[in-house]
Amino acid sequence: MDGDMSRHIFVTGGVVSSLGKGLTSASIGMLLERRGLKVRMQKLDPYLNVDPGTMSPYQHGEVYVLDDGSETDLDLGHYERFTSGELNRRSNYTTGQIYSSVIDKERRGVYLGRTVQVVPHITDEIKAAILGLGEPGVDVVITELGGTVGDIEGLPFLEAIRQIPLDIGKENCLFIHLTLVPYLKAAREAKTKPTQHSVQQLREIGIQPDILIVRTERPIGREHTDKIALFCNVEKKAVIEEVDKEFSIYEVPVGLVEHGLDELICQKLSLKSGPLNMEDYRDLVHRIRNPQNEVTIAVVGKYIEHRDAYKSIYESLDHAGFHHSTQIHVKRIEAEELERQGPEMVLKGVDGVLVPGGFGMRGIEGKIQAIQYARQSETPFFGICLGMQCAVIEFARNVLDLKDANSTEFAADTPHPVICLLEGQKTINRKGGTMRLGAQPCVLVPDTRAARAYASAEISERHRHRYEFNPEYRKEFVQSGMRIAGTSPDGTLVEIVELAAHPWFVAVQYHPEFKSKPNIPHPLFRDFVQACLQRRLGRAVAISAPGDSIRAQG
Repeated sequence: MDGDMSRHIFVTGGVVSSLGKGLTSASIGMLLERRGLKVRMQKLDPYLNVDPGTMSPYQHGEVYVLDDGSETDLDLGHYERFTSGELNRRSNYTTGQIYSSVIDKERRGVYLGRTVQVVPHITDEIKAAILGLGEPGVDVVITELGGTVGDIEGLPFLEAIRQIPLDIGKENCLFIHLTLVPYLKAAREAKTKPTQHSVQQLREIGIQPDILIVRTERPIGREHTDKIALFCNVEKKAVIEEVDKEFSIYEVPVGLVEHGLDELICQKLSLKSGPLNMEDYRDLVHRIRNPQNEVTIAVVGKYIEHRDAYKSIYESLDHAGFHHSTQIHVKRIEAEELERQGPEMVLKGVDGVLVPGGFGMRGIEGKIQAIQYARQSETPFFGICLGMQCAVIEFARNVLDLKDANSTEFAADTPHPVICLLEGQKTINRKGGTMRLGAQPCVLVPDTRAARAYASAEISERHRHRYEFNPEYRKEFVQSGMRIAGTSPDGTLVEIVELAAHPWFVAVQYHPEFKSKPNIPHPLFRDFVQACLQRRLGRAVAISAPGDSIRAQG
């Protein structure tokens, strides 16, 4: 085997879902990068949907969008936040994509009349998707398999990765299995049997894990890890504890380093790596653990009860908080609940308001009320995608006095369609992958909040939407105080709006949350949290001044 060929790491999960395979995979990628290796990452999802783009946030969480317009699994957000390797449409495959490709080949006669079967045709397609990332210069490809061992829909993927060591050599492959060691309070002990059974299922398929990472609620000690090693046929040093983190998910890489996982991987794959460089990251973790201030930010959305529906939003707020040594307390507010109780009751005392994206009519009026409250009370406001569109509707109704102003998405017959369908969307009737997607350039207007935040004249941000600011109303908005701070290069599409007279009121048509990292917060999230912090500290000073308490609370 060529010593310069890419090595492959496969991360599987067992016992239960939602153990954090994506976070663990991303952490491994980060550690290898910090040893000077070039890493590519990939997620294989067993569901039949062609991509997550048409899936409900209640079932799947957020749809993570890449620069090339791919609508992908939210775990790719972890990959981008932790690593610097390029992600594109080859970084996320579903069963639906694999089967669609095979069926298309069959229709074109590629298989020359042979009977098309799961083995070898489906498995060969999966192997091609995995091995295709092992391009020249790539040291390690990390492939995460969604779901858990034993799921019927995941069997073709497991069979494919079982075959890969036979194709490229076992010495070039590493299997990492993530399992749960539950702690039973009644028995007052941790139980290793679920992990043993999970590994047994994996071995029945033909895969022997090289490394076991065991998720635990509390440390389990050498007695249990040695027992797991014995019954699972794994070296003792290859059983790694991953204890639940007290402060932040960004502590996970540090915990893996303490157990020597990065060194173990390099040894097993004979990787020519440099020393691990973690000084700046340890400083980040120290700031996370020791915040100097705190703010409360209301996120007013329609999928609030599903925490992963706005995963990147919450992470980006945290990143900005790390930058300012500030603990972010997110007050998750269901937009419909705000409609029932009123914004004064629900939003009183918050330091900032963020309205994220979404689709459909439900909760729209609650979002608009939240924006009106933020505008009139001079509370820092950040609108994203639908949040920008709602800000435009609110301004049209309450400042321009355009009664019943709306988006044609919600009211096709509105007399004032201040938000309307993109011209290129009017003839489209298919749902999947048909929106304005991916990285798009935006030209910033000098001396605006956006321009100062980015410190650049032109930016590139990721989009996922069908509707836009109606240019027919642009003059009226500008004359009444809404500043157009960013547009498409030809000036036709409005990308950013601001209120110059407001302490901090910025709304964008794109999704900045997809470009934030824990040690490099997105500029707009950074400045939004700074504005929230200034408001909180200013209110605290005002409240402490004699005779000023009523004014400060108002």
